[in-house]
Order: sequence, then structure tokens, then C-alpha cells
Amino acid sequence: MATVHLRIGDLVWGKLGRYPPWPGKVVSPPKDLKKPRGKKCHFVKFFGTEDHAWIKVEQLKPYHPHKEEMIKINKGKRFQQAVDAVEDFLKKAKGKEQNSDSKAESKGKKTRNKPLKILEEDDEDLSALKDPSEKDLTDSDPEPSTHERLGAGLGSGYKWESSPVRDDPHFHHFLLSQSEKPASSMEPISKRLKIIEEDTGSTSIQAADSTAINGSITPTDKRIGFLGLGLMGSGIVSNLLKMGHVVTVWNRTAEKCDLFTQEGARLGRTPAEVASTCDITFSCVSDPKAARDLVMGPSGVLQGIRPGKCYIEMSTVDPETITEISQVITSRGGRFLEAPVAGSQQLSNDGMLVILAAGDRTVYEDCSSCFQAMGKTSFFLGEAGNAARMMLILNMVQGSFMATIAEGLTLAHATGQSQQTFLDILSQGQMASTFVDQKCQNILQGNFKPDYYLKHIQKDLRLAISMGDTANHPTPMAAAANEVYKRAKALDQSDNDISAVYRAYIH
Repeated sequence: MATVHLRIGDLVWGKLGRYPPWPGKVVSPPKDLKKPRGKKCHFVKFFGTEDHAWIKVEQLKPYHPHKEEMIKINKGKRFQQAVDAVEDFLKKAKGKEQNSDSKAESKGKKTRNKPLKILEEDDEDLSALKDPSEKDLTDSDPEPSTHERLGAGLGSGYKWESSPVRDDPHFHHFLLSQSEKPASSMEPISKRLKIIEEDTGSTSIQAADSTAINGSITPTDKRIGFLGLGLMGSGIVSNLLKMGHVVTVWNRTAEKCDLFTQEGARLGRTPAEVASTCDITFSCVSDPKAARDLVMGPSGVLQGIRPGKCYIEMSTVDPETITEISQVITSRGGRFLEAPVAGSQQLSNDGMLVILAAGDRTVYEDCSSCFQAMGKTSFFLGEAGNAARMMLILNMVQGSFMATIAEGLTLAHATGQSQQTFLDILSQGQMASTFVDQKCQNILQGNFKPDYYLKHIQKDLRLAISMGDTANHPTPMAAAANEVYKRAKALDQSDNDISAVYRAYIH
């Protein structure tokens, strides 16, 4: 087997266990993150994700010599996006180098070629920017790299070693629960990996980067139950199955389960049966009443709860509902976590949701692989009820924003302005986003196929306004938006996408 010499900044293919290789680059680890004992390994940051891991040398290949080989065997959408991210990065790196060379020549000065570090704009690891002469390099530290070495034909003629990810000391994912020291010590590697102490001192907010990259997930050996296969639940279950989890499903309309049983899911006859036969049961339903009925109704979850069983409420509901469900679950010896998700049907299908969790921290940790499979990032927000509050605030902002965009489009039309030009201008300004572009294009095309139901965003606005009343805090913008959505519902737009609020202005 050929020996591979890698340096900080080298682009590589990193492989974990039986999962496919993924493009990344060798970077310096956080100062307080100890290197695993045993075989030599490098700390790798993966493209297209926020994942980082210690990878053994024998599980790494240089990027360029093996690029065509990897592209042939991996066809996934996320994989292609990661490869595109590498190519974009190389173009930027090459452009910076050429610009630097031209400036040096124009001044007539001869400069020594310094290593060009392969760093992304958000990478704050300043140690990787140092000249290699400023520090001693040992076997435990990758050597610095130059741009010229990126295309070198290193490491040909060897095979991947297959080793299980489970219990592999060289795999170190950036979940806070796995770090040896507080997350504040890891800020140089990721802006989002942090602990924030609130001024009130009531709770800590911890953000854990936990993106799935089609292969860096070791599925938990716990049996997973999932109740509710709507727009969001369907995508979540699909990704849990894809990542190797054992899942039992139940839905009020049983035929929705057929697709998932064909994919390998087990079928539960009632919520009580699912909760009793599974270690961890998730639910994702439409509103507070549905969430309560699922737990406390006939053949409900509560009947299947035993000491140690975990129940996770993913529905977007009010804090009072969460408190009530939490109390009845824990009264039976169960463990409770709320985990509503920010996103849409498309993001659910893509496994790119943002999970807001609160409640029993040990349940949050037990669900690590599940959250990685379904989302790009998860946040732990402290005591039960906090995630519901945060989720309602986020959806209040989103719903109000969507109503304002619809109002702008219709006002543009009413004053003789081009709606397409309005959108083009928006897309070039500070408010440019995928959300704005997609929603506006759908409006102009008359496409209101639901990605997030209008009736649900109106429900969230209503709950957020009520939460504001409880806190004696005014919510006039949300109240105004709520009235527009209520009008849209009266126009039979409930089961259309939230962008159908547009129709409230044209009828």
C-alpha cells in the first residue's frame, strides 16, 4: 500500500466505514480537541456540509487523482453539490493566486511563493493561515500545502480499508454531547457551534452542527417509531430509513404507510402499539388538538409508555400543549423531548431541516443519528416549551414576511409595474434568498402546490399572537398578517402553499 502524505489544505476524499467517500479538505483541528490515539489520522472538513471528523490516513485519498472514479460511483444530488462546491472553491483560490501574482509583478518585486491555504470564507481557523516556517510540524500535525500540489498524483494504487463507524475512536463528529470541553472552545472551527448564556440566566442555548452527508451517520440501534406521515413526516421517515434506522410507522390514514413499508419500515396498528414496541417514538401532526389526541386519546401513545421509553413531539404547537404532554409522559416514567422543525416539504425530503429541541437532554443525545439524518443543524434550547416558543416566533416572522412579499407583488401590478422586474430587483438586493425567489416564481406561474400549508402558517401566527398576549408583548405585524391569511382561508386556500396568501389581495 502506497504511503499518502497529506498536508493542511489538501483536498481529499474521506471515507467512513461502509459509506461512500465524500470530498473534503484537511484543516487544523480546534486547539482543545484532542487527537484520537492509535493510527495516524487527519482532521477533515467536508464540502457541502458543516461536518468535521477525524479520519484515519488509510481512509483518505487525494482529491484530483480520484475525482473521476468517485463521480462515476456516486450520483446523489448532495454529492454533486459537494463536488460543485470544491470546483467553485478551486476557481476562487486560483483567481486569488493569479491576482496576487499580477500585483507582485506590477510592483517589480520578487516575492517568495507562500503556501496557499485551502480555507473557506467562514473558516476562522487562523492557525492554518500561518507560514509553515513559524511552527514545527510533527507526525501528529498535517503539513502545509501549496496550490500546485492539489493536482499531484498522490496515493494511486491502494484500496479503501473497510472498518465500521460504530465505536471508531477516530470518528469525532461535532455534536456538543461528544466534545470533551465546552463548545466555546471550538468557536474557531465553526461560528454556529457555541453556548450562549442568556441574560436572564434561565437556560443555555446549544447549537450542534449535525448535517448528514449521505454516509457519515451511524444509525442508532434503538428502535424508532414515527407517527404522522404528512408533508414533513414523510420526508423525515424516508431519510431515517435511507440512513439505516429501524423504523415503525403509523398514520391516521393507513394507506400513507404503504410506501414506507415497501422501503423497509414496519407497520404499527395504533400509536400505543408503536410507543410500546419502540425505544424512541416521534410524532409530527398538524396542530395542538391533534398532538393531544395522539397522546391521550383512545389507543394513544400514553397507553404504550413505560419507564425509559422516549417520546419526541415534532409538531409545531403552543408551549402549554408541550407542558401538558411532557407532564403526562413523564408521569408514566417516560422521557420527553420536543423537537419542532424549521423548513418545508422540499427541505424535509432533502434531509436539510433545522431541528429545535428542548426537554430531556439525554433524549436529545440518544437521537443524534436521527437528527443528523433528517436535518442539517440541530439546536438544544433547554427546558421543554422553549423550542415551541422559538418555533412560533420563527414562523410568525416567515408568515408575516410572505404576506408582505405578496402585498408588494400585487401593489406592483396595481401601479403598472412589472412583477417580474420587481422580483429581479429583489433578487439582487439585501433581501435576496432562495425562499423569496421560489415563492415569487411560483406565484407568477400560478403554482400553489403546498410546500408548507397555508392553514398551518395561519395557525402558527394565531398561536404566536396568543403567546405575545400571555407575555404582554404587542404583535401588531403578526396580527395584520394573520387577518390576510384568514381571508385567504375564506377563499378556499387552506390546503395550498403559504404563497397562496397572494390570492387574498386579488379577490
